[in-house]
Amino acid sequence: MDDRYDSYCAVDPLFYDSLSSASATATGIGYATDRPQPADWEREVKDDWLIHAPVGGTLPAQGWKIHVSARLDNAERVLAQVMDYCEPRGIPFKHLRGPRMLLMRNSKYARRGGSGKFVTVYPRDDAELELTAKELAALLDGEQGPYILSDLRYGDGPVYLRYGGFAARFCLSPEGQVVPAIADATGTLVPDRRDPVFHLPDWVTLPDFLAPHLAARNAASTTELPYRIEKVIHFSNGGGLYEARDTRTDTRVVLKEARPYAGLDATGADAVTRLRREATVLRQLADVPHLVRVHDEFSFGGHEFLALEFVEGRPLNQVVVQRYPLVHPDADRADYTRWALDVHRQVAEAVEAIHAHGIVYGDLHMFNIMVGDDGAVTLIDFEVAAPAAEASRPALRNQAFAAPRDRVGPDVDRYALACLRLALFLPLTAMLRLAPEKAAHLADVVAEHFPVDRTVLDETVAVIVGPPPATGTADPATPTAPAAAAPTRPDPDVVRVDPDDWPGLRDRLVRAITASATPHRDDRLFPGDIRQFSGNDGGLNLAHGAAGVLWVLHATGAPVDPTHVRWLVDRVREPASGSRLGFFDGLHGVAYVLDLLGQRDEARRLLDRCLDEPWTELGNDLVGGLPGIALNLTHFATLTGEDRYEAAARRAVDLVVDRLGDVDSVAEVSGGRHPYAGLMRGGAGAALMLLHRYEREPDARLLDHAETALRQDLRRCVRRDDGHLEVNEGWRTMPYLAEGSVGVGLVLDRYLRHRPDEALREQADAIRRCADFPFYAQSGLFAGRAGIVAYLAGRGEYDVAHHQARLLGWHALPYAGGTAFPGDQLLRLSMDLATGTAGVLAAVAASRPTDPVRLPLLAPTGDATPAD
Repeated sequence: MDDRYDSYCAVDPLFYDSLSSASATATGIGYATDRPQPADWEREVKDDWLIHAPVGGTLPAQGWKIHVSARLDNAERVLAQVMDYCEPRGIPFKHLRGPRMLLMRNSKYARRGGSGKFVTVYPRDDAELELTAKELAALLDGEQGPYILSDLRYGDGPVYLRYGGFAARFCLSPEGQVVPAIADATGTLVPDRRDPVFHLPDWVTLPDFLAPHLAARNAASTTELPYRIEKVIHFSNGGGLYEARDTRTDTRVVLKEARPYAGLDATGADAVTRLRREATVLRQLADVPHLVRVHDEFSFGGHEFLALEFVEGRPLNQVVVQRYPLVHPDADRADYTRWALDVHRQVAEAVEAIHAHGIVYGDLHMFNIMVGDDGAVTLIDFEVAAPAAEASRPALRNQAFAAPRDRVGPDVDRYALACLRLALFLPLTAMLRLAPEKAAHLADVVAEHFPVDRTVLDETVAVIVGPPPATGTADPATPTAPAAAAPTRPDPDVVRVDPDDWPGLRDRLVRAITASATPHRDDRLFPGDIRQFSGNDGGLNLAHGAAGVLWVLHATGAPVDPTHVRWLVDRVREPASGSRLGFFDGLHGVAYVLDLLGQRDEARRLLDRCLDEPWTELGNDLVGGLPGIALNLTHFATLTGEDRYEAAARRAVDLVVDRLGDVDSVAEVSGGRHPYAGLMRGGAGAALMLLHRYEREPDARLLDHAETALRQDLRRCVRRDDGHLEVNEGWRTMPYLAEGSVGVGLVLDRYLRHRPDEALREQADAIRRCADFPFYAQSGLFAGRAGIVAYLAGRGEYDVAHHQARLLGWHALPYAGGTAFPGDQLLRLSMDLATGTAGVLAAVAASRPTDPVRLPLLAPTGDATPAD
């Protein structure tokens, strides 16, 4: 589970959304809204922030800034003091707009580098910096707030400093991403690092008055602890989790660290509060089997620590991935079933014993269940556990197991146990919060593939869906109680994905897509992935924005609302600073779609603006770099006959070739600190561009370079025990279209049509085996089953593609009288091309033997319309 997604679930129950969006700003704003504004000052709303500045004032492009942190209960007081100080002195500042923004910025899974920042003050020079820091620290003495990890703390209060950008400037990161920038000593824009650790650029001199504060920061050392930290397990905004050893006894332990005032949950409780609660509860449950045990408690450096006895084993989710029969074709499903039911039995017995002590666990899910080599389970992480008498709901939860609002107390755990039983056989329970009746459909799938007693499945579904109205009979709210009525089932038409019913299926998907449109919003037209909210253009592009959805509607023959086209045109007429240029993530893709929608003048105007930007500095990836741009420029050169587009396309090809390197120049792992493999971010995207160019102008050197790019990706693939080939990310392997092996296979197959190679053919065949699994965790085009369908269709295997398309029904959900699909992480519906309903529509359309829809620019040459 990607923890970033949880914060985008707080606004809307159906779609990912941002607190700074139009739908979110009606509530939660409160700071400084009633305060009179000085006559010569102005205010501006930008994302989560309210900016205050003197009219006509100027600031340098970068420099030292002051951050002030605050708690929920003192934020208004802290802000008033900062405003009272800054306004008479004409010092610009900004602050988070309301309590909800502050809570989410400091929540457990918030970005650690930005956590704690409540107010930002912009001194105009070093002299004003020193005086302002000193005087604000004095004014705010005694106020408390979370430690700002990216900054240098000034004294013991809530004042912090960091050198960074004031103006909105952008550059490319080493990974080719558009990121905030500052100028180095030569004037070159470089990334403005915002890591969760204080960093001083090497060309910046620390002001003398900050030297004592840096020395104080560096004085703390973990060598004073009676524990030796051996490994970092995990970081959250609430603190770290470490493997360690007690140096007094040589006992192996896990240290849980809690930062004060940080890592907030939905009630505002911080990490320290939860750590103390966990220690108390575990001591109360010391005699309950299958639970982690307390070893020690202590404080250090202002943080609190809980030492827990080390639990041998692995998290249940990892064990399920290793053993799961629907991704391991040779696995014994009956043996797996016996094992899974035994795991569930052990967990249920532990939960029953916890309840007998008057405690609700509250956070039961696969990551909190450790499984030893002997099959014994141990429950960990009791920081939200609470007395059952409180009848409260946990303020932190894994949404795939989180009970709905009508369950409190022990029923929260009973719901999670029911989800666990289902998830052990079909780990798709994250969707149940969107449509509880989907549980009955998932149970049908489980019964079809595993020898699980149908009565047990019906009882499980009854708990998830909820008890019927009270009748005075037996309580149906336990996993073992008989169901009082047949479980509610979803509409068969909603969960039926049949490519042979093309018009009907298309219309159901289009109905959901068009019903979700929000043309009144500026930031997005169709709801999609959380990447819509990164930067100022995420809601526009092909992958996650309006362009991708409108392309799918047009390509599949569905009606396109002219007001939706106008929405897109209006928002790219004057692109915002820092807008991405790429094909799938930026303006090139928008230009491509506008042209298809009959907006040729607008498309060419936008394309020309892209060529005026420093596009040659972009990376070698298809999603946002030169390969996608080269393909798009070639497309427009064919359409228009314009030599400048052709010349720029050739320039992009040459740059990619110059940077390519040899096969051994890439690591054997994709992602993390290494460049990615795959179609969208790896060598396969470059190879696609080179093959496209070769098909226009046959030149054996282009095939040579395409082979090198493909072999670079294949070097980063690993063969699994079942013989299939997947991209190796070090901690997992990936078969999917965007960053997995089938995306590589899609281009490799195209290469082999031009230059047969037995060794490469064998690897292509090993990739093909990735497309036969019954189970894929997500439904999306880029990282799910829809991408598998598109890959099979690209190979002309339409019967197999149709089989996989029908299994998309496992993820299908009702929306607005149509059929929709969840996005990445399955927590909310998505309509975008990369992760959601539009991508499913595109994949099914690609699988039609007659008149298949080709994904943008992935078709062989010859499909473009010639110039008039």
